[in-house]
Amino acid sequence: MPSFSQLLHLRQFPECRSSCGTRILSFPRNLLSARDTRRGLAAAFRMWSEVSPFSFREVPRHLPSDLKIGFYSINHTDCLESLTHHCFDGTTGELAHAFFPPHGEIHFDDHEYWILGNTRFSWKKGVWLTDLVHVAAHEIGHALGLMHSLNPNALMHINATLTGKKTISQDEVWGIHRLYGCKDRLFMCPSWAKKGFCEKRRKLMKKHCPSTCDFCYEFPFPTVPPTLPPPRTKTKTVSEGRNVTFRCGQKIIHKKGKVYWYKDKELLEYSYPGYLSLNEDHMSIIANAINEGTYTCIVKKKERILTTYSWRIRLKH
Repeated sequence: MPSFSQLLHLRQFPECRSSCGTRILSFPRNLLSARDTRRGLAAAFRMWSEVSPFSFREVPRHLPSDLKIGFYSINHTDCLESLTHHCFDGTTGELAHAFFPPHGEIHFDDHEYWILGNTRFSWKKGVWLTDLVHVAAHEIGHALGLMHSLNPNALMHINATLTGKKTISQDEVWGIHRLYGCKDRLFMCPSWAKKGFCEKRRKLMKKHCPSTCDFCYEFPFPTVPPTLPPPRTKTKTVSEGRNVTFRCGQKIIHKKGKVYWYKDKELLEYSYPGYLSLNEDHMSIIANAINEGTYTCIVKKKERILTTYSWRIRLKH
């Protein structure tokens, strides 16, 4: 379900309206070479240039830039004074963060093991190997002014890294067009339109020639997440690192009900080792800053709700 209204940020880039200069201030120390880092970042920026009015180019250090990118250790420049950006926490956990316009900074955790390719666990090294392209594309969205999306299929969803969503969805396209408008850069767009491609090749034209066919303004009405019934809520204050397990009406489940787990009203679909484990009648989390929030279990039989439970988890400070 589209949720572009959740994506929009009020501020935009005042200068970076066509060609945006990017500068890499530092490179990762683990695995990736400077050359491969540039390749990965270029691929992430290319994803956005294909759906926005922007093109991106790397500029030398002595020239001004719209976007600044760096790989930093745990206690670095902004986290010591920012309420928005926490200090990095070593491997896994927080991977990166970005500043909304007009600041244009993207910081990656230099303790991560960055790679080009699918995020996966390396049994040989005993660490998670994290896809730079995927994380960079998400953070570039923030740097351009997009907030997190409520659409679980969106790259800008808060759990996109965990769910493996890697492509820019229609939700992001609507969001970026609402912020900056759209612009057809291909010179053949008018010719394609005359050949009837707006109707016959709608998908192609929507991607490359949205302005020519007026697809720029085909936005859905703003939507809200589904309303869940008021659950019975228990509040737990737990120590960081503790394993917390929630159990959801085992007797009712045996009556052939189906279990749905939510975190802060967002449907959970995947387990993530070291953070979240989903099972049929129970789920477990490791208490940390990422996993704070409200967890809800809903048991349904077809469309009928059999029961709901909810737990609010807070860390001890």
